[in-house]
Amino acid sequence: MVDAFDIESLVHVEQTFYDAGFADGHAHGRIHGLIEGRALGREKGFEIWEELGFYEGAARLWAAVLARQDPSACVRAAHHATQLLALIARVPRANPSPTDDAAPDLSALLRQIRSRYKTLCAVLGVRASLRAADA
Repeated sequence: MVDAFDIESLVHVEQTFYDAGFADGHAHGRIHGLIEGRALGREKGFEIWEELGFYEGAARLWAAVLARQDPSACVRAAHHATQLLALIARVPRANPSPTDDAAPDLSALLRQIRSRYKTLCAVLGVRASLRAADA
């Protein structure tokens, strides 16, 4: 008449509900984490590219100005402008795959670019601005 009652299932009832809740929360968190991660990545990527664009524009401007000057008077500044443009060219234009070992260390590369920009500004006697736009 009555199905056999399994007392063992009552012993693990709390763990069963915990496991079910954890699995649901994990799946939900994964979805929202991907959405928020993409949004944050897009925002930070835009900020980095805005900064790099500023540095590249400044380096190209000074390279063009220095090209019209006496070459012997501005060798160091022209060298720093060329090196800054070369560093900026090394920044990847697409997202590297997670298994790609040849991907450059982006934070180290950005530090080198900022240092080279400051050096260029010091050689030129120009005040370095590390912000592309005042927000």
